[in-house]
Amino acid sequence: MPRHERNRNRRLLAGGAALVTVIGLVPAGAMAAPGDTPRPVPYQRLQQAAQARVAHAGQLTALAASAEPDEGEDPEEIAEQAEQYAEARSAPGIVAPGAYTAAWRALRALPATPGHWQHVTNRPYNSDDPRYRDIDSNSSGGAGFVTGRITGLAADDAGYVYAGSANGGVWRSRTGGGHWQPIAQRVPSPSTGDLRLDRAGRLWWATGEGNTSATSFVGSGVYLLSRPRTGSFSARDRVGGTELESTIIRKLRIFGGTAWVATNRGAFSHSVTNLSGPWKREFAPNPDFLPGGAQATDPSAPYKNIINDFAADPKDPSRVIIAAGWRSGDTYNGFYTRVGGTWQRTTLAGDIASDAANVGTVTFAAAADGSRYYAIEQSPAQLATNPDSNLHGVYVSRSGSPFGPWTLGADYHELAASGSALTGAGYMPGVQAWYNQFLQVDPADADHVYLGLEEVFESADGGATWGTPGPYWNFGFPCWSIDPSKQTGDCHQTTHPDQHSVAIGSHHGKRYVVVGDDGGAYRRPVRGATDAAGHATDWASLNDGSMDVLQYYSVDTGRDRGGLAVSGGLQDNGQSILRPGDRVMGSNFGGDGGDTIVNPANGCDIAEEYVYLDVWVTNNCAVNDGSWTTDPSRATSYHVAPPDNETGEARFIAPLNQDPRDARIWVVGGRHVWLNTVGYAIRSGSQWRSLFDLGAGHTATAVFTSGGLVYAGWCGPCNNQGFTRGIAVGRTDGTGWHQLTLPIDGTIPNRYISGFDVDRANPNHVVVAINGFSRRWTEGPGAGIGHVFESTDAGEHWTDISGNLPDIPADSVKLVGGGLVVATDNAVFYRSARARGWSVLGRNLPTTTTLQVRTDPTGHVLYAATHGRGIWSFDLRQVSKGH
Repeated sequence: MPRHERNRNRRLLAGGAALVTVIGLVPAGAMAAPGDTPRPVPYQRLQQAAQARVAHAGQLTALAASAEPDEGEDPEEIAEQAEQYAEARSAPGIVAPGAYTAAWRALRALPATPGHWQHVTNRPYNSDDPRYRDIDSNSSGGAGFVTGRITGLAADDAGYVYAGSANGGVWRSRTGGGHWQPIAQRVPSPSTGDLRLDRAGRLWWATGEGNTSATSFVGSGVYLLSRPRTGSFSARDRVGGTELESTIIRKLRIFGGTAWVATNRGAFSHSVTNLSGPWKREFAPNPDFLPGGAQATDPSAPYKNIINDFAADPKDPSRVIIAAGWRSGDTYNGFYTRVGGTWQRTTLAGDIASDAANVGTVTFAAAADGSRYYAIEQSPAQLATNPDSNLHGVYVSRSGSPFGPWTLGADYHELAASGSALTGAGYMPGVQAWYNQFLQVDPADADHVYLGLEEVFESADGGATWGTPGPYWNFGFPCWSIDPSKQTGDCHQTTHPDQHSVAIGSHHGKRYVVVGDDGGAYRRPVRGATDAAGHATDWASLNDGSMDVLQYYSVDTGRDRGGLAVSGGLQDNGQSILRPGDRVMGSNFGGDGGDTIVNPANGCDIAEEYVYLDVWVTNNCAVNDGSWTTDPSRATSYHVAPPDNETGEARFIAPLNQDPRDARIWVVGGRHVWLNTVGYAIRSGSQWRSLFDLGAGHTATAVFTSGGLVYAGWCGPCNNQGFTRGIAVGRTDGTGWHQLTLPIDGTIPNRYISGFDVDRANPNHVVVAINGFSRRWTEGPGAGIGHVFESTDAGEHWTDISGNLPDIPADSVKLVGGGLVVATDNAVFYRSARARGWSVLGRNLPTTTTLQVRTDPTGHVLYAATHGRGIWSFDLRQVSKGH
């Protein structure tokens, strides 16, 4: 479907694929050859949009060809797009260990205002909701009920399943999945890298998502819960000190009496019995690039010490193999083992590649009886040259030794022929092998293995043949129809695309496999039923609404049917809408959902960004009219993207805002600041007018307009090396535009500008939120101090009003009734008009990142879009009543 398929194009680039790959991201079937199976109109609309970007892709390819990467690294432009969330939190340098612990302690020391938050999205979210089934949604794809990305899973034989989410902590089910309970709400970072149950039944939680995607958050270390069936994680459960803070952890493995973690700052180990003392750094391929090292501020530093996984000889757990390397390639990529006390590069025997060009992201899995080892290997060389796939292969060592000999079990051609749905969308399995990987061997059968890429694959004969029980979606299959009355027989529930985690457990003697992906958790019997195409007929979504880990970028509200309609944009789960009286949320836009604005007077007037300023608008909540057509002229939304979308001069999630005093006035930002003066009546991207060019290499990070005045924050370059930021100010009539003077050692720190708010009564009165950490934790020029600044003369002079606010990245600000609200990476804070100090706003808001706060049309109720725990609301009148 349109934006979900186009999501592959855009997110592959955003995820750091080599620039020369961009042209190949146009679907292979964009220009159908004679004899090709016809695809529905939704694909055709997408392909036309994708083709329109080929010219820009060619420009990027030329840049890549002329660049001279440092020791195999991608050009600087790749790092800029690959890690936009990490950039915002680390620029202009690298965050030192200890920052999150310090912020957490400061948070815990602050008082809380009166009042409680209300959970808005604590109900099922149906991605297949037929109310919104038209060509601009993913409805009827088969993913069903969804939630946010699940990046860690563990299960036992008593029905307990533990799910770790990308940025929403850990959850427990006592019934094999579903009826979830949160068990990690009191830790500094809720981002999950891996979960692991040890032989004693203890649950290890490695924080910091290891997918190196544009929306991954770093962690605060590894935590251990001795009684996971009844207990909950807290800060005191951390193993070791601060040495693993501000890292990502892709895998946690236990070999014998030692736990190993694969981080972006090297390989670490710790005793599993003696839990005192710090983690030991076992191996860092390029130590000079670590924090404090001679080359710590080099632009390639974040990519120089990445460890992906470990394997160990089942006969001798001390013989460990380290799989190291950046997915896009570097000279250190490869396998390492310890020889004479030092780690040395090693060549594994057999078919598996061991050279730097073809060892990228790697995942290992061992059979319980020691008779088999399996591996997924992603290839940097293919990522740079192959538009179809960057999967080098799936391998098996039938000796049971990770040293080999390894035999190729399948390449992407074989997986494509096993029932994959990706080929119908113009791709091949492994097109995102750097982002999507899991492996799980059946504990009862060493030849039975589950493989996760974009889809779920299964082999019952040790990798010789494969099926696809979890196809990407149902679009393109003969069973598919947009008409829900024709979806009842041959098309079955499948999983959401993009697989990340897996576990096998049992409940009341019934064994099952649980998979985690960008849409949550799904379960089926370990040996389940399939149809003639090899697609499972027995998947069950475990996303019943009790585990709300939805990853919102944005939220807005408008009056609707005597109440409020609440809309929000989500990572890989489109746009959600909750209207008055709904018991289930529906999805009315597909793909990613970026920034969102809603007409306060009409909640069905919605403008939403896909990514990179790909803006769409609807005037009826995108409700299907019942015709069940794929005719583009009957679509319920209109494509109104400004030109910076097509030229690629916008951030992954680019800013979109409307004047709070006039819903007809919108501003958006890419390289340019764009103005729309017809509001929700806009029908074409040509209706935008450029107000100001921020400059070559500059791109907007925040925009706001009120009373005819516009503020635009920007960065460029946006990565750590040479990071600069600025603020431009001008009027909506095009006059008075100028760049503010912000010297590197000035009041406004040289860090990422996250958001503005403007006094409705005085547009010269503006407040700005600054991301990242202060110079105490950040190695980089001009990091400065402070997170919230105020100006009463349109930005000519600023005052730091951060006060006792914890030193934590700030994401959004809101002026409310004379007071001020600031949303950050671990809490929402409030300062009244009469106070100088900050308090935590209310009680019971889970610890997670809040990316945006907005008020309802009355101005009394605050809505918070969290990137990991859904949408929450807070009635601000509770604060005044409590004083």
